Amino acid sequence: MGLLVLVETVMLICCIGVSLLYQEDDLISFTITTAITLVIGLGLLLAGRGSGNQFNKRDSIIIVSFSWIIVSALGMLPFYISGYIPDITNAFFETISGFTSTGSTILDDIESLPHGLLFWRSMTQWIGGLGIVFFTLAVLPVFGVGGVQLFAAEASGFTYDKVHPRIGTTAKWIWSIYSGLTIIVAILLWLGGMNVFDSICHAFATAGTGGYSTKQTSIEFYNSPYIEYVISIFMTISGMNFILLLFFVNGKFKKFFQDTELKWYLISIFTFTTIITLGLYKTTPMGVEEAFRKAFFQVTSLHTSTGLATTDYMTWSPFLWALLLIIMIIGACAGSTSGGIKCIRVVMLAKIANNEFKRMIHPNAVLPVRINKRVAPPTIVSSVLAFIFVYLVIIIISCLILIALGVGFEESIGTVISSIGNMGPGVGSTGPAYSWNALPDIAKWLCAFLMLIGRLELFTILILFSPGFWRKR
Repeated sequence: MGLLVLVETVMLICCIGVSLLYQEDDLISFTITTAITLVIGLGLLLAGRGSGNQFNKRDSIIIVSFSWIIVSALGMLPFYISGYIPDITNAFFETISGFTSTGSTILDDIESLPHGLLFWRSMTQWIGGLGIVFFTLAVLPVFGVGGVQLFAAEASGFTYDKVHPRIGTTAKWIWSIYSGLTIIVAILLWLGGMNVFDSICHAFATAGTGGYSTKQTSIEFYNSPYIEYVISIFMTISGMNFILLLFFVNGKFKKFFQDTELKWYLISIFTFTTIITLGLYKTTPMGVEEAFRKAFFQVTSLHTSTGLATTDYMTWSPFLWALLLIIMIIGACAGSTSGGIKCIRVVMLAKIANNEFKRMIHPNAVLPVRINKRVAPPTIVSSVLAFIFVYLVIIIISCLILIALGVGFEESIGTVISSIGNMGPGVGSTGPAYSWNALPDIAKWLCAFLMLIGRLELFTILILFSPGFWRKR
């Protein structure tokens, strides 16, 4: 835990450098916060000195769960101390929205923030994209600490092919690809007319599928087809399983192109983009190219849970809103920086349903669920069914709570789906043209909780509420 807090300290030091560069008034808040996190981080390291380095499953779940809460609680201090977000609820909401790579904001005038705070917002979503714990896995071996259990808790519900016997080595390779994608996007955006600061911040938002922009109107501000296409393409890449991207980089193209989930993901993007393009062409004054560009951007943005926007899709027809809500629920690939149910679970659910139809015709047939030509174990199948059931139940209960708090029906649905799927914008008055500042404080805390459980695949957090989890073994 101390190591995780020190990772955050390094991030804050980077923001101090930005504040010094632009000589703005957020320098003091970053200096104070850095001192606080440094003391806490070193204190936790000293407190854990001499303890064992082996984690069991319960230890890992606790570390992962509380790490997100602690880094968010400390990460809100620059906003709060500087006075730019003088409310604890809003400051915590803004920070955990960044670290969970959700991208929902309570800010109504983003461009009034100094560059240091804007950089901090962008950095939280980038470091939270692949996960703070996953980032630390690349460092843990230096301290003689194994990271497999932490990796399992951070990536609850995912199944990965083995790339390297040491998880720390795999983590370093994936972080290298992640960093490389970020650098490429930043350069391409700079070549497209963005200044250096904005290009870096939007590269963080794209690779981390976070959605925090430095402009209140997001990507629409730039009115650039080139920028929209660059971000759309790299959002699509960032929504892919990073293990697959590692296979691609290592020249294992067959494994990459034959992956079942990747095929479904790309077909889904193509299908929804085509339908929405036709819808926009028929119902708006847009030409074919503009309709395709707007559709492609919004589909990839919401499919990958990025949440950047080039237009207010609430001005589109309600049928297109419904399609976008479906996209938000599905999400992108497992093992990516995105949220949502994930395509692999949708694939498995479709195969399970198909098997049930076959079973009605052939009652005695043995019909295993196959993914990538391998039979999925019964435990995986049951966990997928349980995940989707719990996911939908939480959405229903949360919507009812928000409606009881006075939030509109339309807004409640969009807000809950966006929060648990780490999407960013919702629908109605929480759509891409608005902030979430008007929500009641209780609703913001509920949304923050949904962001957290969505980011950690539900069970990692929900199991903490089980009495059996805390019993001595």
